[in-house]
Amino acid sequence: MAQPQTVEEQVRGILAEQAMLDLDDVTTESTLEDLGLDSLGLVEVIFAIEETFDVQVPFNANEPDKSEFDISSVQKIVDGVQSLIDAKT
Repeated sequence: MAQPQTVEEQVRGILAEQAMLDLDDVTTESTLEDLGLDSLGLVEVIFAIEETFDVQVPFNANEPDKSEFDISSVQKIVDGVQSLIDAKT
């Protein structure tokens, strides 16, 4: 029986899928720019995260710089998702 994926693995998987990259190409140090994701790709990532983890991401695509959700690196996104999950329980 497969082990459930960690939050990090799931977030990396979502990013890899959106960026059309192999999972191995998405590291926690990667930035969205490194992955070649534009604002549309980012919106798709946010939707996928919300659906996968059943959370509401506090992110405004029109003003990403003013968002409470840090998207500066894959690790920051993982941390943000984890804190949203923790806040639900």
